[in-house]
Amino acid sequence: MSQDMRMRTTMPAIEALRLMAWLSPTYPVGAYAYSHGLEWAVEAGDVRDAATLAEWLEDLLERGAGRNDMILLGQAHAAALAGDAAALRDLNDLALALAPSRELHLETSQQGRSFLDATLAAWPCPALAALAAGLPGPVAYPVALGAAAGAHGMARGPLIAACGLAFVQNLVSAALRVAPIGQSAGMRVIAALTPRIAALAERLESAGLDDLGAGTLRLDLGSLRHETQYSRIFRS
Repeated sequence: MSQDMRMRTTMPAIEALRLMAWLSPTYPVGAYAYSHGLEWAVEAGDVRDAATLAEWLEDLLERGAGRNDMILLGQAHAAALAGDAAALRDLNDLALALAPSRELHLETSQQGRSFLDATLAAWPCPALAALAAGLPGPVAYPVALGAAAGAHGMARGPLIAACGLAFVQNLVSAALRVAPIGQSAGMRVIAALTPRIAALAERLESAGLDDLGAGTLRLDLGSLRHETQYSRIFRS
């Protein structure tokens, strides 16, 4: 097995702990403030219980932003490993353009900017500082995470899988606040989706930009309707 292959498929303990810290709910990115359209889906009756929540998350993972974010994350990681600031900047422009609504653009850009600033302060390294200098404005969250992980030389495969799991966990946390499900049901949804996340991450580890695409039109329309939803607790 080549050195590059080992780096992409294994992760030393210190890197695993760093990744756990970065994806922790306590990391100051404001993830708790966003539901990625889930609040509207509950209002519309699309998500009513644990079963419909699992179906909604499965579609989002396989056909929506979950899948695209994992691809963008892998591409940002590769650009950062190569020290290619221009490619990373172009990728960020694409990632921001893919947001289908104002709220979802805010969701990814606010979290990405916050993640990059917090990581530069807590885990500084010259490679990340050089890349961040080329990203002075809004930064899509998967691009920020991929850039930081690549700059630190972290393994790509575990990174993509962990990001997919964190994506689902954040939305289950949102569901506990707006949907009629409890914590035990939420954990069962996460457990049921974990094998799918692992399989998807393995398929997408070498995916390129040509593999980007989404088919979650109802969610996209829901995020637009959420902007004028009468009663809401989330920003998306």
